[in-house]
Amino acid sequence: MKLLHLALAGALFLGAAITNAVAADDDFLTIQLKDGPVVIQLMPEVAPKHVAQIKELAKAGEYDNVAFHRVIDGFMAQTGDVEFGDMENGFNARRAGTGGSKLPDIPAEFSKTPFERGTVGMARSQNPNSANSQFFIMFDQGPFLNGQYTVVGKVVSGMEAVDKIKRGEGGNGEVSDPDRMIKVTVGKN
Repeated sequence: MKLLHLALAGALFLGAAITNAVAADDDFLTIQLKDGPVVIQLMPEVAPKHVAQIKELAKAGEYDNVAFHRVIDGFMAQTGDVEFGDMENGFNARRAGTGGSKLPDIPAEFSKTPFERGTVGMARSQNPNSANSQFFIMFDQGPFLNGQYTVVGKVVSGMEAVDKIKRGEGGNGEVSDPDRMIKVTVGKN
C-alpha cells in the first residue's frame, strides 16, 4: 500500500512538473538585438502585475524598435519607453526615458530578489508606484537597488548580446544614435 501511495505521489509530482514546463513557455520574453537574441525568464511569482503588463505590451508589438536610451557601462541598459523611444516612429532623444505606455502605472512589487548581472528590473520615477513600460538589464551587481525596484526577470541566454549594447555618455548614460530592441516576443523564439 505504501508503494502505491509513493507511486501515486510521484506520478502527481511528475504530472505537475510537465504541466508547469508546458505553461512556462509564456513566462519567457525574447528580445532580438543587432547582435542576437536575448531570452529573459520572467518571474510572475515575484511581480505578477509587472510581468502581465510587459507581456501585454510585447504581444501588442509595443516594444518593437524601441531604443536603449540610457546605458551606463558597468551598471545597466534601460529601454522600454514605447511613447518616445520608438526608433522607426518618431524617436525623441530629448524625451526618451520620460514616457510610458497607454496602460496604467503599476504599484511597486518589491521583493528580496537581488539585482545581479542579468537581472531585469522595472524603471520608475521617484514615486515607487510609477513603473509602466520601461525596464533595465543589469550588466553587473547592483545591491543598492535591492528592495527599491521591482525585479521582473533574469536573462537566461544572450547576455553576450546585451554586453554589446551601445553605451551612453556622461553620468546619466544618454545614448546618441542608440541600439534598439528590433523585435520583442513572448516565449522562447
